[in-house]
Amino acid sequence: MLFVPGDSPERFASAWRVGADAVVIDLADAIPPQNKDEARKTVRSWLEATREEATREEATREEATPGEGAVWIRINPGELGHRDVHALVGQAVTGVCVAGTASASQLAALATVLAEAEEAHGLRLGSIAVAPVLDTAAAVLGAAEIARAPRVSRLQLGEAALCDQLGVELGPDEREMHLARSLVVLASAAAGIEPPVAPLSPPGMSPDAFRSSTEALRRLGFRGRACVDPRQVAVVNEVFV
Repeated sequence: MLFVPGDSPERFASAWRVGADAVVIDLADAIPPQNKDEARKTVRSWLEATREEATREEATREEATPGEGAVWIRINPGELGHRDVHALVGQAVTGVCVAGTASASQLAALATVLAEAEEAHGLRLGSIAVAPVLDTAAAVLGAAEIARAPRVSRLQLGEAALCDQLGVELGPDEREMHLARSLVVLASAAAGIEPPVAPLSPPGMSPDAFRSSTEALRRLGFRGRACVDPRQVAVVNEVFV
């Protein structure tokens, strides 16, 4: 899953060219509150243009070609995220990543908003998936309940914020996060959802260290990895064959 800021439209389409399975357009932490309305308009315009282009290509070919991949949007919990949902859900969005997920009840409220947006846009009820991002100690300890919340397809672990809260400094083997990672893997399996997506790497990690880290996360039960550096996508694809 390759994350791109929601106010950088020049990076949206280019994200596909590096082979990501999903592009996640970040409307949460990457966008200051005063810029969110403009970012929503930018993302909506790009999604509309992309959908129209795909429709034209399909209509002019004898055999439809596969789509480039899934488009997710990363949203804040609560009202800010609900505005993102109403603005963008009708534009071929696969799902929403919920930054700073705190509880299953929070996700239940989001599920109601998603259902309203699906109905408004003529979409099948339940078609938009949810991937909560667990980035606090409380969220990790509540992972079993969060994994069973409505629409949750898989969990993500937000390690940067979690490490800050815990005062943890990752060493070369990252064993400091082993318990938190295992709890998220266990919660996913117990709830019968997809295995979790591995977290973003710390800033400045070397290519060799990134590969070693990704291989360790695969062995631990993660499937796929969140990236912000397009150069990391090829490594993730090789590790998670």
